[in-house]
Amino acid sequence: MRRFLIALAVLSAVAGPAMAEIRYLAFDASDRVTQALTRGITLEADRSLFGAISVRRIISTSHRGSAEIRRGGPDRVLRTLPDGAAEASIYSIAPGGDGHALANALCPGADETWLVLGRVRLGRPLVAHGVGRWSDGSFRHCVTLNYVWRGEWAQPPAAGPGDDPTPSAR
Repeated sequence: MRRFLIALAVLSAVAGPAMAEIRYLAFDASDRVTQALTRGITLEADRSLFGAISVRRIISTSHRGSAEIRRGGPDRVLRTLPDGAAEASIYSIAPGGDGHALANALCPGADETWLVLGRVRLGRPLVAHGVGRWSDGSFRHCVTLNYVWRGEWAQPPAAGPGDDPTPSAR
């Protein structure tokens, strides 16, 4: 029985990444604060064999812009969230591309910025928090963004001549 469980664990570890698929999940802003920053977002995400969703990139649906985000960040980020916040997936915002602009929009003046997401699920609302670290070493919660589910792209929309081929909802 033990050998079977070990073989199953190894198979799962190998099959998970092999069976992962890229999904494009669109969300619309659901409150005034979120609408002031974005009308909506599309998340480029990996969905594993067992259904877990891990976000790779965040794409603006109102402007031509995207930023890579990477899972992970300091635990102090979670301690800055408002009381009762259930979101726990920390993503660091890569500075390349539009990452610097996204970080500055979420936490103006911060030296580093993280995005804390709730569990990403199809057909469900999404809550995101912007948290920044300032030059004095303090961490502060900057903004809470609330989104409602819009839908999923079957594949990224086709780009026109000279366009960047990143998906954007219209």
